[in-house]
Amino acid sequence: MNTDKIYAEQLANEYAPKDTSKVVALRKLDARAKLPATIFTYTLGILSALILGIGMCLSMGVIGSNTSTTFVIGILIGIIGMIGVSVNYPIYQRILKNGKQKYAFEIMELAKEISEN
Repeated sequence: MNTDKIYAEQLANEYAPKDTSKVVALRKLDARAKLPATIFTYTLGILSALILGIGMCLSMGVIGSNTSTTFVIGILIGIIGMIGVSVNYPIYQRILKNGKQKYAFEIMELAKEISEN
């Protein structure tokens, strides 16, 4: 296998002028369909992990007074964080599915145009 030839072709394709505005439009549509789900997932994941961490710190007595009240509050806050982390992926899938359905027709038509040429 001639890896030099493959590398040279790949590099040439990278620097070749792009006359495929439809491909760029297709990528933008794909990104537009996926972006809301990605943003929501990262936001919910980070916030849920922080809430879970605060609950753990409270229950272990790292922050707050080391009483049974803060222990119980820490457990409750930790459970809220665990619920957020647990539902993050199913919510992501649902939002992604809705985004794909919203842009499916446009993406399919554009992909059909590209593949016919």
